[in-house]
Amino acid sequence: MTPAIGRLKTRPEFLKVAASRCKWVAPGLILQVLQRGSTGQSSDHSAQSGTGLRVGFTVSRKVGNAVKRNRARRRLRAVVDEVMPELGRPDHDYVVIGRGSTLTRDFEDLKSDLRVSIARATTSKGFGSKRGSKGRKGSTRGPTTGPASKGS
Repeated sequence: MTPAIGRLKTRPEFLKVAASRCKWVAPGLILQVLQRGSTGQSSDHSAQSGTGLRVGFTVSRKVGNAVKRNRARRRLRAVVDEVMPELGRPDHDYVVIGRGSTLTRDFEDLKSDLRVSIARATTSKGFGSKRGSKGRKGSTRGPTTGPASKGS
């Protein structure tokens, strides 16, 4: 029997998953993952959901108007309902973020995007591989660059 898939509904739940910084970007979607057991959380929602996996969906206004966002969310829900029972891990929270191509991408391609994202985001390299405070390699953040320093 496949495990029941719970839902993430509140903003703090989504923010906890985003704070884990474990994500994978695919052409049709973005997947963020949080392993609940490793963070030592003991919130009421985590205790109520037991050991099952939970999934949340978000689609920003960049994707389109409300009709397009709802259509993208429905497509993502259908993909998750097919893929997560076999590949989703218990004690994990997943946030699936819709992209512009979620609307036009073939359904089979969306399913393969989710499969690849789950595999990549939940590998041992995915968890705990947080970058330093500088961000990407070659970042040019600093007080000496930019228009503010040219005026001095």
